Amino acid sequence: MTLGNYYEATKRVELSTGPLEGDLTADVAIIGGGITGVSAALHLAERGYKVALLEAEHIGWGASGRNGGQALPGFAAGQGKIKALVGAQRAKSLWDMSMEGVALLHEQIARFAIPCDPVRGYLHAAMKPRQVRELEETQEELAELGAPVGRILRGADLRARLASPKYLAALEDGVSGHIHPLNYTLGLAAAAQAAGAQLFSQTRVTKVEPGRTVRVHTPRGVVQAGFLLTAGGAYLGDLMRPLAGYIMPVGTYIMATEPRADVREMIPGNEAVADLNFVLDYFRRSADERMLFGGRVSYSTLPPPSLKHSMLKRALRVFPQLAGARVEYLWGGNVDITQSRAPHFGRLADNILFCQGFSGHGVALTGLAGKLVAEAIAGQAERFDVFAAIPHARFPGGRALRVPALLLATTYFRLRDML
Repeated sequence: MTLGNYYEATKRVELSTGPLEGDLTADVAIIGGGITGVSAALHLAERGYKVALLEAEHIGWGASGRNGGQALPGFAAGQGKIKALVGAQRAKSLWDMSMEGVALLHEQIARFAIPCDPVRGYLHAAMKPRQVRELEETQEELAELGAPVGRILRGADLRARLASPKYLAALEDGVSGHIHPLNYTLGLAAAAQAAGAQLFSQTRVTKVEPGRTVRVHTPRGVVQAGFLLTAGGAYLGDLMRPLAGYIMPVGTYIMATEPRADVREMIPGNEAVADLNFVLDYFRRSADERMLFGGRVSYSTLPPPSLKHSMLKRALRVFPQLAGARVEYLWGGNVDITQSRAPHFGRLADNILFCQGFSGHGVALTGLAGKLVAEAIAGQAERFDVFAAIPHARFPGGRALRVPALLLATTYFRLRDML
C-alpha cells in the first residue's frame, strides 16, 4: 500500500510546528494532535489558558487526517443503543449535542476560513428489504428526536441522485455532509496557534506522572501542567494503561480514482453516501471530481492483501461505470472502537481527562469533544459528564486475545450483511 494519502497530496493549510525542546509549564497539556486535541487547544486558548499540545508525528497524522471526511450527527452505536445505555433523557441530550457538533464544525470552517471544501448532503443507502425497513425506522426515530427528517428515495428518484444498481432506497439527510478532513484539522490547529496555544509535533510522550501538577515526559523535555487531556485515540498504545483495554485499533482504508468527468453523474447532488452494512461501503466525490471510496477494515491493523484490487472491485460493484478507472491514491489508518461503539469520555483523576472511542464516527463529534473538555476544565463539566456517564466495558480476553475475541464477535454481523 504505497500510493499515498490523497488528503496529504491536496493539503492547503500550512502549519509551522516543531518538537518540544526543553521543559515547559502550562495550564493544560494535551496528548494528541487530531481534531479532539486541536479543538480543545483552540477552545482553551480562547478562554485564556496556556496550552501545550504534544503530537508524536505531525498534526493530523492519525485518523483525523485519513478518514472518509463524512461529517454527521449521532453515534456509531446508533441512537437506539445509546438510549439503552443511558436512558431516554440522556440519550436525547447526547443527540442534541451531536447535532451541535455538526453546527460547530461549519461555524469554525466559516469563522476561520478553513479551505476544506464543506458540502451539505448525505444519503443513507439500503440494499436489502430489511435495510429499507431500517430507513423507515430511522425516519420515525428522527421525528421523535425533533430532528430534520428527509425523504426515502426509491426507483427513478433514487437513480437520479445515486446512479448505482446496487441500492433499493436511500434516506436523504440535509444535516450531514462531507469535508476535506486534513485541511479542517490543520485549519483548527492554525486557529489554536493564533489564539496562543503551543503545538509541538514530532514529540512523543514517553511517561505521564499524575499528581496535583501532572508531569508529561518527552524525549527532550517535560511539560508540567495543572490539567492533562489524553486524546491519542487508536495511537495512544499503552501510554495510559487504565484506558488501553477499552478501545481496539481497527485499520480502515480508502482509495481515490483519477479525476473523471463521469463522477459528477454518479452522485449529481454531491452527497456523501454510506450503506447500512456492519462492514460498510462509504463514498463521495472529491472537490477535483475523483471518486473517494472506503470500505475495507482490518482488525489486525495490517493492510489486507491485494488491497488496491479489492477496493476497486468493491467500488465497481457500486458503480460499474468505473470500469477502467485508475486508482491514483490508496491509504489507510487506525480508528479506535469501543465494544459498544459509543464514545468513551471520562477522567483518570480530577485533573486528567480523556476522550476516545469515536468508533469511526468522529469527524464532527471530535470537534465538540474539544469544546466540552474546555468547558469541564473551566469548571462547567455538566455536558462533558453526560458523555462520561455512558457505561463501557473492556474488550474481553486481555491484550493477547482481544483481536480473536473481536473477530468472533463480528463474524455474526459480517454474515448478516450477506442476508
